[in-house]
Amino acid sequence: MKKLLNNSVAIIVVMIVLLLIIPLSPFLLDVMIILNISISLIILLISMNIKEPLEFSIFPSMLLITTLFRIGINISSTRNILSEQGSAGAVIQAMGDFVLQGNVVVGGIIFLIIVLVQFLVITKGAERVAEVAARFTLDAMPGKQMAIDADLSTGLINEQQAKERRYKIQKEADFYGSMDGATKIVKGDAIMSLIITAVNFLGGMIIGMVQSGMSLSEVFSVYSIATVGDGLVSQIPALLISTATGMIVTRAVSDESLNEDATKQFANQPKALMITGAVLAILLLVPGMPKLQLGAVSLALMLGGWQILKKMEDISQSDAFAGEQEAAAMQDMALAEAESFKDINNVYSLISVEPIEMEFGYSLIPLVDEESGGKMIDRIVIFRRQYAQEMGLVIPSIRLRDSSALNTNQYVIKIKGEEVAKGEILVDYYLALEPPNPEKEIDGIDTIEPSYGIPSKWISVDKKEMAELYGYTVIDPLSVMLTHLSETVKKHAFELLNRQEVVRLVENMKNQCPELVEELIPNVISYGNFQKILTNLLKEGIPIKDLETIMETIIDSSMTVKDLDTITENIRVALKRTITRKFCDGGSMRVITLDAELEKSIITSLTKGDYGVYLALSPEIMQGIITQLSEEVKKFNDIGQSPIILTSQVVRTHFYHMIEQFFPNVYVLSFNEISNNIQIQAVGNIVV
Repeated sequence: MKKLLNNSVAIIVVMIVLLLIIPLSPFLLDVMIILNISISLIILLISMNIKEPLEFSIFPSMLLITTLFRIGINISSTRNILSEQGSAGAVIQAMGDFVLQGNVVVGGIIFLIIVLVQFLVITKGAERVAEVAARFTLDAMPGKQMAIDADLSTGLINEQQAKERRYKIQKEADFYGSMDGATKIVKGDAIMSLIITAVNFLGGMIIGMVQSGMSLSEVFSVYSIATVGDGLVSQIPALLISTATGMIVTRAVSDESLNEDATKQFANQPKALMITGAVLAILLLVPGMPKLQLGAVSLALMLGGWQILKKMEDISQSDAFAGEQEAAAMQDMALAEAESFKDINNVYSLISVEPIEMEFGYSLIPLVDEESGGKMIDRIVIFRRQYAQEMGLVIPSIRLRDSSALNTNQYVIKIKGEEVAKGEILVDYYLALEPPNPEKEIDGIDTIEPSYGIPSKWISVDKKEMAELYGYTVIDPLSVMLTHLSETVKKHAFELLNRQEVVRLVENMKNQCPELVEELIPNVISYGNFQKILTNLLKEGIPIKDLETIMETIIDSSMTVKDLDTITENIRVALKRTITRKFCDGGSMRVITLDAELEKSIITSLTKGDYGVYLALSPEIMQGIITQLSEEVKKFNDIGQSPIILTSQVVRTHFYHMIEQFFPNVYVLSFNEISNNIQIQAVGNIVV
């Protein structure tokens, strides 16, 4: 039974193909027609109740199968109409009698109206929307990938969830690409229905008059009913499927179904209901208008709108009262704080420096304050936990506080008391990241996304769905703020690794490898030098989670080398699997390489000074390197990937120090730091 269910679709398709060949009795034809109408109605209802198009991702395939099913029924009904003198089953006969009501012209006009509405209105619109949606979905993919990376970096999602979201984006692109082609099937089906109807009628006339010897009036009486009935039982399911197609391609992602969204959005506009009711009331003055019907609808709209408006005003007054209470409480807190600082001993608390601090204006308090529903603190906790699991460093607690010195929409991020980043957030807006080639511009306030420097717009809530349709990646204000904070913290993480934290890491390792720690500190290296090595790794984004390997490599390297930079390079080689996992994407790695002659020039220009070895390239060569590198880095930014430069181990450190002030977000790796099973794709080459 299970195997039968697993192959049910294949069995159904084979049966549909048999419909094209095997004649059906009127009884079986009635069953097939009823099934066709039922399936079409089910598909329409599903399309109205899904919350996002991917919940019905099989729709393009279902569209093809139902179209093939309809063609099979049409062929069977045509065979019966032409061979059985218009007898094609009870459903077709009943539909023809009901619509025609003894008048062939009226029935034909009704049939044509249904076909033309489907072909010129619904199918045409759905086809255009599907084309645009497919193009916008592809254009928005890089921005969506960056949004996933941002959520992953802030700790909002884990690696598994990030993979699921990337898979969903790929499915979304495939779905809209399929829908672009599927709408062509709907369009062709509408045209085919007209042709089949014409064939039924003309063929019936020829067969009735030539072969059966029927008169013209008899032919019209018999074949007009069958033809119109057959056309209607075919076109009604086709119309339902076309409507479902239009609903799916125009459906934006939502937390609720179409029915719930429609009810909520109409209820949010009570004034529109009241004005419409007033207009209908004015129409009562027009002579000849039906007073009872107009009056009833007008009264219902005005009463309904008034009730909704009254309820909304009550909620607004309640929110305003709560805001006044909150402002009064904050004022009391400020007075109490001022009173406490009259004691000189309390002033000493002001001179301490927080490792990480975030100050924000008054308008941003609802995003942070838990009592106001703010989720900032919860998401920071998630970020700190995930960063510790990924990088091996526990980020210090982040101090959050409001500041009257800032603009109401502004926030500032400080590391050890000094400002390192700032931005502005519009709380009641969404940030829309522009796709590479937007098909249409959307109205909004131009800005720059603070974390990655992407051109963006602040858009109002009512434009969110339209922006997503145009291919923009839309981000809520809290995520913008948290992404900026997390990226800033990750960029300055090496500054947060103080001596005390190093001691904690070492003490934690004593529980796992006491002999290793005893051999390393202080016999081989001091806490200070160990801190410098870990700082070197963190500065270039290398995880320090595998402390056992790091400690063992330090012990082994210290037998022959005392230079901390050289020891760090040896550690990086020992951590090649960790480095490969961090920078590799699906078994391959896109990189920028250095020309062999350039590497030779770098090696020959290394000069030893009082403070160690440094690079002494000529200004002309350095300028050429920076110019070429700018062009190559732009290619990576365009595809939403972090730029990686691959060099030999000899020049890696020196090349990194040369470019870090110009390209702080570029990673420099050596060939020895990459696992052997990784495919290297050189997308650029820097020459002398």
